[in-house]
Amino acid sequence: MSFLLILGLADFASAFTARSVDPMLNLLASDLGVSLQAAALLATAFTLPYALMQLVFGPIGDAFGRVRLIRITLACLTIGHLACALAPNHPVLVAARVFAGGWAGGIIPVSFAIVGDRVAFEQRTVALGRLLLAVVLGQLGGAIISGTLATYFGWRTVFFAAAAVSAAATLCTILFLKELGARKPISVAATLEGYRTVFRNPVSIRHFAVSAVEGGIIFGVFPFVAPLMVEFHIGDAVEAGIAMGAFAIGGVLYSVVVQKLVDLLGLSGMAATGALIVGCCLIGIAFAPSLVFMMALFGVMGFGFYTIHNTLQIMSTELAPSARGSGVSLYATFFFAGQAFGAVVAGAVSHAVGSLPGMFVVAGLAMFALAWPASRLAPLAERVRREAEETAARKVQSVEPV
Repeated sequence: MSFLLILGLADFASAFTARSVDPMLNLLASDLGVSLQAAALLATAFTLPYALMQLVFGPIGDAFGRVRLIRITLACLTIGHLACALAPNHPVLVAARVFAGGWAGGIIPVSFAIVGDRVAFEQRTVALGRLLLAVVLGQLGGAIISGTLATYFGWRTVFFAAAAVSAAATLCTILFLKELGARKPISVAATLEGYRTVFRNPVSIRHFAVSAVEGGIIFGVFPFVAPLMVEFHIGDAVEAGIAMGAFAIGGVLYSVVVQKLVDLLGLSGMAATGALIVGCCLIGIAFAPSLVFMMALFGVMGFGFYTIHNTLQIMSTELAPSARGSGVSLYATFFFAGQAFGAVVAGAVSHAVGSLPGMFVVAGLAMFALAWPASRLAPLAERVRREAEETAARKVQSVEPV
């Protein structure tokens, strides 16, 4: 079986549960006897450890082997899902989500690093686009299935389903995915040097900042989609899951036309265009008059999100080619840290402006503001690369015998 197919299954398993809590937030709050804000912490409980563990998994993957790491993390993710399904109360469920989120952090970013190792940069856009499709389908399945299962069979069945998916992915990586890298000693000094290598690239900090804000804005509002639908009298958990499924369908469409977008817009144009599309859709969602209109907006927003997001993913694989695992992991750390705190910030903004629709408008305006810095990353990275090549050429000339 193709290694991209197996990596895609692993990424699908990780993505399946990442957003699964969002459509059923109202049901979780009611069943567990907690407030909506407390239930929203279940999203942060998954994404924050997911983000922080990148700092650990990146160097471990470089030394221990990325395929070996994915096998272990998938197995532990399965255990985490089972713990969520059996949690007797809200504090235990939060703890189980923390456990699951931490181990899930060793799957998608590590698989992207594997693509960076095995696929030439010229073909990497298409290869990463295929993995992105798997992630999108995982989010699509997680959003639609979780809302439906939670409504008719209870929220625990969602986590049992997630456990079954990750268990299947674990088995496939053991049977069909070959480890090509040799084991190396895991060294703290080597780990720190890998991170220093990434930050020597002056583009890295700007790239990570844009990624964190992107993740915070877009996914910070997701836990409030179901409450917004209730406020508009157009649905609840099932309808929120359908809308989020439309977001993933937009990502599927993006994966079909990604190469044409690269040829037409370039990485800089893709980043700006994606941010502007998302901003327009977020503002539109604040005034959506019907479920159909809401679904259409989420579909277009999904296309816009993956247009900017995949651009940032591609660039993260080249921040430090000699320490690619560290570069991709740092990118994922900032992106998912933005997601983790985004839900908290979104709740605070909603309280400050006095309404959920107002919070979506603020999020849309923030995406407009992000378009410019996002569009400047690719040209800046190209300039830094040229300067590095010129510096290296001068050094070679200076040591040549006269």
